Amino acid sequence: MAEAGVAIGRAARDKQTLRALAQLRIAVFRDWPYIYDGSLGYEEGYLAEFLADRDAVLIVASVAGEPVGMATASRLAGQPDEFVAPLAASGLPVDRTFYFGESVLLPAWRGQGIGHAFFDHREAAARAGAATHAVFCAVLREAGHPLAPESPRDLAPFWRHRGYAPLPGVTAPMEWKDRDQSAGTAHTMQFWVRSL
Repeated sequence: MAEAGVAIGRAARDKQTLRALAQLRIAVFRDWPYIYDGSLGYEEGYLAEFLADRDAVLIVASVAGEPVGMATASRLAGQPDEFVAPLAASGLPVDRTFYFGESVLLPAWRGQGIGHAFFDHREAAARAGAATHAVFCAVLREAGHPLAPESPRDLAPFWRHRGYAPLPGVTAPMEWKDRDQSAGTAHTMQFWVRSL
């Protein structure tokens, strides 16, 4: 259960909301493990494209009207081929699967049930869309990365508790610029799946 004072639900998709959420994505993904050096223009375009899918869902956690977290989901069939192809090759039914995009939350609001609420809302949307599976992906980082914190937070136990498991060997490439790089580089994204 999310803390009192936090409103969680579907959000409008107006330009002002998308800009605030783009800024939120940049702030959260700047930290480990993504260490992403993002731009507002790219983020706004990404969100608008992701949310253009007729079944896309945008869930926002806000406090006094200000977003502190967000999560997205849409039909897997509406995602780019570099995400769809490896999942289709693994035998996952593309037309019956929902892809969960980001789930980002400012550090001060973590550990209060908001992450669970994000999954609850997205799984409900997937079931309403007749999905039998839900997938998401997480970046794989090499051990000893120079920007890794001393004790990085491991989200795998949380995901496993929600019923998700990694799909062995099923990955996709994604390119972005890390904070310590001068240009974008490819990153390996590991898919996790759950039957609904």
